Amino acid sequence: MNEETAPRGEEPPAAPSPATESTGAPQDESGPGRVLARLHRGEDVVALVVLAAMVALPLAEAVARTFFSRGVPGAIPFVQHLTLWIGFLGAALAAREGRLLSLATGNFVPAGLKRWSDVLTAAVGAAVCVALAFASWELVAIEREGGLEIALGVPVWIGQIVMPIGFALLAIRLVLAADRSWRLRALAATGLVVGWLIAQHPLFFEGRSVVPGLLVLLLATVLGGPIFVAIGGAALLLFLADGIPAAAIPVETYRLSVSPTLAAIPLFTLTGFVLAEGRASQRLLDVFRGLVGWIPGGTAVVCAVVCAFFTVFTGGSGVTILALGGLLFQALQEDRYRDRFSLGLLTASGSLGLLLPPALPLILYGIVAEISIEDLFVGGILPGLLLVLLIALWGLREGLVNRARRTPFDGRTAVVAIWRAKWELALPVVILVAIFGGYTTVVEASALAAAYVLFTQIFVHREIGIGRDLARVAGQCTVLVGGVLIILGVAMGLTSWLVDAQVAQRILELVRENISSKLVFLLCLNLFLLVVGCLMDIFSATIVVVPLIVPLGAAFDIHPVHLGIIFIANLELGYLTPPVGLNLFLASYRFERPLLEIYRAAVPMLVILGLGVLLITYVPWLTLGLLELFGRGGG
Repeated sequence: MNEETAPRGEEPPAAPSPATESTGAPQDESGPGRVLARLHRGEDVVALVVLAAMVALPLAEAVARTFFSRGVPGAIPFVQHLTLWIGFLGAALAAREGRLLSLATGNFVPAGLKRWSDVLTAAVGAAVCVALAFASWELVAIEREGGLEIALGVPVWIGQIVMPIGFALLAIRLVLAADRSWRLRALAATGLVVGWLIAQHPLFFEGRSVVPGLLVLLLATVLGGPIFVAIGGAALLLFLADGIPAAAIPVETYRLSVSPTLAAIPLFTLTGFVLAEGRASQRLLDVFRGLVGWIPGGTAVVCAVVCAFFTVFTGGSGVTILALGGLLFQALQEDRYRDRFSLGLLTASGSLGLLLPPALPLILYGIVAEISIEDLFVGGILPGLLLVLLIALWGLREGLVNRARRTPFDGRTAVVAIWRAKWELALPVVILVAIFGGYTTVVEASALAAAYVLFTQIFVHREIGIGRDLARVAGQCTVLVGGVLIILGVAMGLTSWLVDAQVAQRILELVRENISSKLVFLLCLNLFLLVVGCLMDIFSATIVVVPLIVPLGAAFDIHPVHLGIIFIANLELGYLTPPVGLNLFLASYRFERPLLEIYRAAVPMLVILGLGVLLITYVPWLTLGLLELFGRGGG
């Protein structure tokens, strides 16, 4: 999967792509260029306002409930609908910047075929987006007639109108991003016509085979087309073939977006981006270097811990590698660690932390599997620490074998570093106390985290300006969130079809007929999830795969929280799995090294983390021990 969002100061140089040249901010300020520039600035301003409202409303709700024993009217419903808005606004911005999430297989397309493959993927994407835009408009029209309100007299259709507008913008921008040549853009624009025909003649597909269409979607995805197009297109074809209106897809997108806890994902992501924008990484590096830099492999241990800290808030997005890679690689080089070890360590550490609270995959898994997010937070602590410990131990071995330089312990220096980083070190404590102390919900805690880091980075450390700096961070965050949420939205449509088609029950029957041992089932599950993890991003995999494996886990008497931790641990390992694990491509991009060199560097880490995943799988106590200790171990 490709995703190239990097905060200020750490972004490597990259040649401009057709996507960014054709859809980014225009170079001139006259005529059409001026109109486009105003449109882009307007989108940026709306995204910033929406994010600000998403931070302010949950905080106001928590404060009003705590001190005045009453909430803010409509606060939570408005935040839920703003999540829908930030998702589609972000997707439109991601398309504008050429940063929609896609499989990394597109990097293997020969240069001579690249232009034609871009046209094909743009045409397929435009067709799907136009069809979904019409389907979304049908939903909006129905809601207008229904007259339902969000709150305070604001109708529901106002919240939903962003869906048809967003899909239409995506279709246009995919066509514009196909090539700089208007001739090839016109060829890609045939997808707009195809999408209109699909929307106008849905009965054509009823009862027909969907295999040809699915093969076209698969080809476009392998060639580098956006992931959401493949998932949304598959859902569209499957529903139409069954005679079900395409509006069933935006209905599920809307249902997910207004779920009670989904808003925590963009808010925690904003927290991670703000931290990465300032010098928080340097302060944390100084703290842990001062505390453990004296042990063999101390700097390697520090890098693993710092990466885990940031990944907790940014999820498996690659931001950790892109934002911190340069700083941490330089620190390892200064202490004489081998290049191959350093590359492997940072590639693996880019997804460490996904099991530690309040990591975004834990929140999403809880939403989809309908289990307690707080229980997942507790259950992920020991498995998450285990994986960090295994990488740290390998770093210790490297320090001993190759005599890497250590940092002598100095109590005064360590205390000074801790004092300078006190705000960052206190952040996890603030969040966990807020949630487990019963003071806030998960969404309110995510808003508190975002407000906390904004305050500390803007007013305490003064490393982010209120003007352009803040707007840039908000834009980067919105692009990443939009790229993820658009996938989740259409994936809910596909999941709905899978449920209606009773796919989970059929898989359950097949497994029961061929597997009787719980241990064998867990091994097969590990292998399956490993493949899923290296082909799909963790968020869309959660939406599509979790409803299929939950009944299997129940059939083999696997605790729901344990199953969730197994799932996320395997998906975390998938980021490192050749040939298309996300971290491998991001590391190749960030450190400007050939993919084969990254593969070789990552193999030892893949083996070590693989052993950790097996321990997590076959030693349930690692997940359930703390739950039982705190009296939360009910199945």
